[in-house]
Amino acid sequence: MAVPKRKHSNSRTGKRRSHDRVKKRQVAYCPQCSSAVPTHVICPKCGYYQGRTVVESTSE
Repeated sequence: MAVPKRKHSNSRTGKRRSHDRVKKRQVAYCPQCSSAVPTHVICPKCGYYQGRTVVESTSE
């Protein structure tokens, strides 16, 4: 069974984990109602996605 001969330094461990952080959600603005919406998501206010209304809005 392979066992490391020496402990990895904190610096080396940190370098390896540098890409594991949680990244911010990318936000775009809905062309229909101009509200901030995460990319690749149907707009919760107007139901607009990729140039067409996908879900009818329930606001009355």
